[in-house]
Amino acid sequence: MSGFDVGARLKQLRTLRDLSQRELAKRAGVTNSTISLIEQNSVSPSVSSLKKILDAMPVSISEFFAGEEISPQEKVFYRAEELTEIGDGNLSWRLVAARHPSRGMSIIHEHYPPGADTGEDMLEHEGEEGGVVITGTIELTVNNDTQCLHAGDAYYFDSRLPHRFRNTGDADCVIVSANTPPGFSEGGASTHHRR
Repeated sequence: MSGFDVGARLKQLRTLRDLSQRELAKRAGVTNSTISLIEQNSVSPSVSSLKKILDAMPVSISEFFAGEEISPQEKVFYRAEELTEIGDGNLSWRLVAARHPSRGMSIIHEHYPPGADTGEDMLEHEGEEGGVVITGTIELTVNNDTQCLHAGDAYYFDSRLPHRFRNTGDADCVIVSANTPPGFSEGGASTHHRR
């Protein structure tokens, strides 16, 4: 995982929007202490918790991790160490071209260790997503339909349907996924990254 400072970035975005920890917590439906502990890097939020907090600003997951750096030229090739980690410390989601100024989709290298999942809350957002299981097994629930997918299996669905990913196996699971528009928040391509 990269050394991205989740706490400092959350505090930066919160203060830029002139929000107190209390107000952000209220909007996101979490406790004040949750915001405080994340900003102090005392806890690592799940992807669903971070999404809920960012949606309250609103800021997309990809914008959150991309920071304010914009590459002066459009990069074409990305080495493994250049992918931006957007996972929660347990599962790993490495985003391709996070800082690309006109990125129209998200491509994510996902790594789920045994027992990892996207959180208790089902994910829902605008757009579509699809992926291919490279290794291992993933349990995918979409709109109350649950399937176990194995290496070589794939999925594609409307991201507005409630969904959740869980590795119920005893080996790591790796998925390469894509989604569009490239965001997790509501509101279209400029504020959205999903999942």
